[in-house]
Amino acid sequence: MSKSLRLSEKWFRRGLWLVAFVFAGFLIGLGGTLVSDLPRVERPLELSQFMPAGEGERLRAEIEQADTGLDQVRREIDQAALALDAAEQSSRNARETFSNWLSTRRATQLPAQDTELIQRTQALDALKAAEAQAQARVSTLRRQRLDLSQAREASVHQLQTLEAEAGEQLRAERRRVELRVFLYRLALTLPLLALAGWLFAKKRQSPWWPFVWGFILFALFAFFVELVPYLPSYGGYVRYIVGLLITALVGRYAIVGLQRYLARQREAEAHSAEQRREALGYDTALARLAKGVCPGCERPVDLKAAAAGQATGGALNFCPHCGIGVFDHCGHCQARKSAFSRFCPDCGEPAKSGGQLPAAAGTSPDGVGILHGQ
Repeated sequence: MSKSLRLSEKWFRRGLWLVAFVFAGFLIGLGGTLVSDLPRVERPLELSQFMPAGEGERLRAEIEQADTGLDQVRREIDQAALALDAAEQSSRNARETFSNWLSTRRATQLPAQDTELIQRTQALDALKAAEAQAQARVSTLRRQRLDLSQAREASVHQLQTLEAEAGEQLRAERRRVELRVFLYRLALTLPLLALAGWLFAKKRQSPWWPFVWGFILFALFAFFVELVPYLPSYGGYVRYIVGLLITALVGRYAIVGLQRYLARQREAEAHSAEQRREALGYDTALARLAKGVCPGCERPVDLKAAAAGQATGGALNFCPHCGIGVFDHCGHCQARKSAFSRFCPDCGEPAKSGGQLPAAAGTSPDGVGILHGQ
């Protein structure tokens, strides 16, 4: 159709399309900002919200206290183990010394050494008692470490159990929140899509078409970009069902549109060529001719051969499918021209009802192509 437009009109249309895209861009930005803020309607979800009040904090405090106690006990065990090693070493050295001394005393059998025997035995008993005390200290600390470790494990197990239960509740609530946010988006985008469909059907040819198309682009973007990616899946069932519904609706619209178009074409072809020519718009006729189709029925016609008069049986002046006149002759200079031209390209005379085909062409008066000035 652009070939039939004036140069200035072409640039105006390009500018209006630019307006449509800019308008759509601002609407998309505004809609995207609004859609991105929709999740803020719901309060943020945290794991602690689904646990008994204070229970998680108490268990974490117990675990932290047990960790602190375990660190302290480990240090004390290390120190007690060193003390035990020293006591055992002292006791071993004392026993060896006492054994050597006892062997010497048996050899000498001196009664004066009985008092020293008693002292050495007492000293050895004291070292043994110190060793036993160090051993008891180590055992006590190890028992404390075991108790603290078991208490910590019990607290960790309780906390993990609570977190697992709370995690299930959190995931379920997040799914519900996602569904609610999706419904918010749906409540916002579905009316926009419905309005865009109405505008496309009723207003796309209106003088305000740049804003109409801008809004249509915005509605399509809002639906397929701002809504569809957040569509709940539920194993893929929802997405496939929605895809089927959209395909069915679009397919039904296309099928009904095709049937209506064919019905209009059949109704138009039932009228005379003159009536059909008058019903055609000038720009529409030129656009169809530029595409190589008949302006009346939109079926392919070899217009190049028709213009050169090389069709079989003479010049092709009428559409072989619907019979509408494609070429006629100027009523002033008899030059052959397009039946839809407003002026003769040879003499410049306006096209009038007097434009005819030569009698040799065997045409009927009904087939003469004349375009009244509009």
